[in-house]
Amino acid sequence: MNNKKLRVSFSVLIRVGFLSIITIILFHLGSFTIVEKYIVRKYRLDLTNSALLAKREAGTLVANQKFSQKWENKKMTLAMNVQNLRKTFRNGSSVKAVDGVSFEVKTGEIFSLLGPNGAGKTTTISMLSGLLRPDNGGSEKSEILIMGQSLLSDPLAAKAMIGVVPQDIALYEDLTALENLTFWGKMYGLKGDQLKKRVGEVLDLIGLSDRAKDRVGKYSGGMKRRVNIGVALLHEPKVIYMDEPTVGIDPQSRRSILDGVLALRNQGMTVLYTTHYMEEAEELSDRIAIMDHGKIIANGTHDELIQLVGQKTKIVLTINTAAGQIVEDWKRCEGVSNLLVDESSLVLLVDDSNIVLPRLFELAAKKDVRITSVDIQEPNLETVFLHLTGRALRDA
Repeated sequence: MNNKKLRVSFSVLIRVGFLSIITIILFHLGSFTIVEKYIVRKYRLDLTNSALLAKREAGTLVANQKFSQKWENKKMTLAMNVQNLRKTFRNGSSVKAVDGVSFEVKTGEIFSLLGPNGAGKTTTISMLSGLLRPDNGGSEKSEILIMGQSLLSDPLAAKAMIGVVPQDIALYEDLTALENLTFWGKMYGLKGDQLKKRVGEVLDLIGLSDRAKDRVGKYSGGMKRRVNIGVALLHEPKVIYMDEPTVGIDPQSRRSILDGVLALRNQGMTVLYTTHYMEEAEELSDRIAIMDHGKIIANGTHDELIQLVGQKTKIVLTINTAAGQIVEDWKRCEGVSNLLVDESSLVLLVDDSNIVLPRLFELAAKKDVRITSVDIQEPNLETVFLHLTGRALRDA
């Protein structure tokens, strides 16, 4: 079958929606070059493989351009330098998804973007991957430097440095894990013994060597996410983005992924991690940026963020009646800085629990409200978010 007939056959199959069939045929024929750019550009799977177009168009996954002298002075400490990212979506009304986001990521650290759903984390990752371009305008220019390479002015060199694990699974479910990794490895330019060796290493790393020949469609959600991560690691990137990689999976798989993230950091890889789970950010991160409504509202180590709360204490109370009877009185109570109703309990941020608690009991008694439980907690990232926004992180 000559190339012309192949192209005609592929075109017909694509039009009727049999992309998976094409992929399987190509896999067994060992030829991907005819349709690989079509797949990437048409179906946006370069979200998982953001270095792919860099490799195909530049001819190499290794950026050989010399760093500027300014970067030479900082390259040992900074993996990413992100300045003034903005993105507004216009569809009838304007939605400002990201508003002036700036941060730096040090080489070899786990840097987390922590925030509720809708905070702008995924839009930020999309801009950092080159899938979205930051909006122009404003007095401050946007910039994204990855290992000294500008994603905005030299995207091919910058994309060669990163691997991206998207929030959504981007795999072929009709192929096995081995076939998926081999497919994407070939698209990265790996071949022969190098490809076979690297696929084996990644399968070991994600703990799926014993299930390598099972179809991905038969995998659990957690196993699919591990393969998703494996694809992003095939070309050994300097920096890896992980966008909510543990959403919707079982506790055991979640534990496996978190351990894997820590292992990557221990091997010297830089990780940009997004999550809305406070406990993940606390466990994994060297530094954390808290996002809300498209802005970074706080940035620092865990201890530095906790210091923002000062000497305040978090108190969780339950009462024997509807919260509305007592909420306003407690909000006005001296020493209470924040109060929110959280399902069946009330969460208060107070200056000194020893002084404030007796006042709360006194006010409750006047309204014939009985406090049924008291939980005094040390400040955590949830407390920081409550202090900064007046809302609970998971409800924001």
